[in-house]
Amino acid sequence: MAISVETFFLKSDEQGTLQARIQQMIAQGILSGRFHVGEKLPSSRKLAQHLGVSRITVTLAYTELLANDYLVSRGRSGYFVSPNAPVPPAYAPTPKGPDTVDWSKAILTRFSGGDTPRKPHNWQGYRFPFIYGQTDPSLFDHANWRLCALRALGQKDFTALTTDYYDEDDPLLVEFIARHTLPRRGIAARPEEILITLGAQNALWLVSQLLAGQGTSIAIEDPSYYALRDVLRGTGAQVHPISVDRDGLPPDDIPAPCDLIYVTPSHQAPTTATMPLDRRRALLDRARQLEAVIVEDDYEFEMSFLGPPSPALKSLDDEGRVVYVGSFSKSLFPGLRLGYLVGSETFIREARALRAQVLRHPPGHIQRTAAYFLSLGHYDAQIRKMGRVLHDRRRIIEEAIAQHGMRIAGRGVYGGSSLWMAAPEDVDTAVLARKLDADSVLIEPGAPFFAQGAGRRHNYFRLAYSSIPASRIPEGIARIAAEL
Repeated sequence: MAISVETFFLKSDEQGTLQARIQQMIAQGILSGRFHVGEKLPSSRKLAQHLGVSRITVTLAYTELLANDYLVSRGRSGYFVSPNAPVPPAYAPTPKGPDTVDWSKAILTRFSGGDTPRKPHNWQGYRFPFIYGQTDPSLFDHANWRLCALRALGQKDFTALTTDYYDEDDPLLVEFIARHTLPRRGIAARPEEILITLGAQNALWLVSQLLAGQGTSIAIEDPSYYALRDVLRGTGAQVHPISVDRDGLPPDDIPAPCDLIYVTPSHQAPTTATMPLDRRRALLDRARQLEAVIVEDDYEFEMSFLGPPSPALKSLDDEGRVVYVGSFSKSLFPGLRLGYLVGSETFIREARALRAQVLRHPPGHIQRTAAYFLSLGHYDAQIRKMGRVLHDRRRIIEEAIAQHGMRIAGRGVYGGSSLWMAAPEDVDTAVLARKLDADSVLIEPGAPFFAQGAGRRHNYFRLAYSSIPASRIPEGIARIAAEL
């Protein structure tokens, strides 16, 4: 019996190459029980015509399924579902009744309920995505990343690919960070003082678990990275939001006692303010007086296309008082989920042990792929390319903003990929965002960056230019201005 060609269709929102999508479509048909053993598939010519793809694409998909024993080939007769193909279960699942567990009592600690905003999954479908932290496919070096991934999957790197390192990291990646990345920030660190994490978010969580708890007093910036507040909320610590000014966090405003200070001195999140050198030294002095530890989140320092960034706060630390957080997610792609912690050996030892209890270590093949991409110079080449493109987009967006009389509240001194905007006082940018969404424009309302309470500001918003083509920026800004 032949399977009708009309039963095959490709969904427009699926990811991957055409060949992979066709292969997945057929495999899912077999696994779900829609296609049975011995049934004949449409010829490659008919299926290609029906799907609107090349015949060779369908043939390659059939060939891969043949190699995986989903299909068999019979001479000139065509392709058939293999007798060895996976068979779907013949039993029906047990009917599910209502839960008898009182989860309101069983769950002792809650992590949901924060106000971390969620970006639309289909943001790439918007014509004007002024959205932060996403990858522009035109700027990423797919070809060399693929080559590095293939090299990491080779026989030579089999140990790095398959070994359970327990609490260790890829030595090649750690060495690159120690010898190449950190010196750019003025930081000298030994491998024992470096820990690879699953992005900056994982790094911030590790720090909070080790250094924050009931009775701990913590100072954070206001506005600040909203996900940090969610992390700290689960520790039971007392959190003090400190209003930032044009130079970032004012050290004299940090109350006593204080055990932990979270700060983004090079590129304040989200205002983009850069803390001057004198204030950085004053912050270290204030932390010394309070006997506090500073957590420095040095995100986006690579996007310094207007000039070299200031040395990291960690580079000025001669007491081991600063824990440094870095990430490759912003400069490569957010789905990579690779970051790193740098701190005193005693602290890193405990962070390493905690990480091992939760997730052992980040996947070895991801670490090795990143190590090759970095060490072979592809990373630096990509950063230079991104810098040129972002510099051009920054010029265009600032010109468009000036043309329409909109107000920039913060712009990175050395670059970056976003601007902090101020709307008129009576504008709620959450409402503005909803209206713009219908016009295919994405912006980021600013309220979630501020601490909750009467002082929360609703007229700010963030405009990022990392994910929108330069040619669309003027029209996108014009639509925002018209709605305002």
